[in-house]
Amino acid sequence: MASLAIAEVNKLDSEEFIEVFGNVVENCKLAAAAVWSHKPFQDVDHLNQTIADFLDALPQKGKEGVLRCHPDLAGRLAQAGQLTTESTQEQKSAGLDQLTQDELSTLTDLNQQYKVKFGFPFVICARLNKKAAILNGLTERLKHGAEEETLAGVEEVKKICRLRIADIVTSEAKL
Repeated sequence: MASLAIAEVNKLDSEEFIEVFGNVVENCKLAAAAVWSHKPFQDVDHLNQTIADFLDALPQKGKEGVLRCHPDLAGRLAQAGQLTTESTQEQKSAGLDQLTQDELSTLTDLNQQYKVKFGFPFVICARLNKKAAILNGLTERLKHGAEEETLAGVEEVKKICRLRIADIVTSEAKL
């Protein structure tokens, strides 16, 4: 997709906006649908903040639901080539497509422990991490309590959103 200026983003009708931004929060078109009504956006930072505010305003169960929309890192969907385009690129950039059998086994085991403990998959901004940092982060975050981990996961979702939006919207001066 070609980059859009914020003025072009502000001209999108709701269906177009949802089509363009429907996966900035992984598999969660609801976020784009909710954020659309806050147009016009002054700039890309305003758009990012509006999505962050939407995520922050969700109740605990809503935040957990957003996290459940994310796939396991290097999990079944990745192995089957069924991730979204964005997730495929992000996991590849972290080196998760190049795991050794031991690394994959460790990640699979840790992912399972994590999902059993928290009820949603481990979410980390793969584009800002490499496989060693992801494995370390997963190990450390398994020590969290449920509420602390939900908040940590949502903060990672916000990082993912900022990068995905940067791929869509050109950075420019305020309107």
